[in-house]
Amino acid sequence: MKDCFICQKHAGNIQTAGNVIYEDDTLYVGHIDQAGKPSYLGHIMIDLKRHAPTLGDMTIEEAQAFGVMMVRVSKALLASEKAEHVYSLVSGNSVPHLHMHLVPRYPNTPEQYWGPFDVYGWEEAPMGDNDEVTALCLRIKTYLENHHHE
Repeated sequence: MKDCFICQKHAGNIQTAGNVIYEDDTLYVGHIDQAGKPSYLGHIMIDLKRHAPTLGDMTIEEAQAFGVMMVRVSKALLASEKAEHVYSLVSGNSVPHLHMHLVPRYPNTPEQYWGPFDVYGWEEAPMGDNDEVTALCLRIKTYLENHHHE
């Protein structure tokens, strides 16, 4: 759709932070983009490529692919980035195109900042510029490639 940010991203009309972690005909996986501002490192987005607003709009085949990728990326965040927990969230309030946020919680995060968006309030949260986001994307991509059957 022409007025959908995610559809425009997949069409190559919008440049986002980092680089592609994974892409096939069904899914796109990349890092969240904060419009040039530092990003919380490891905040990964899994997008359904077909324009569908909600989880309930997926086909069973899409849901299977989405679920498997959610697990694989979560494992990568735990192993590669040393996260102690991974939050997942589908909101759809601002962009009505199905996408899931996977947000790691790192060791020593104070408990008052536990939560998929609460981590952003922590002054010592690991924030990074585009170079750091790109390096993280490459680590996650490499992990996925090297652990394809896990």
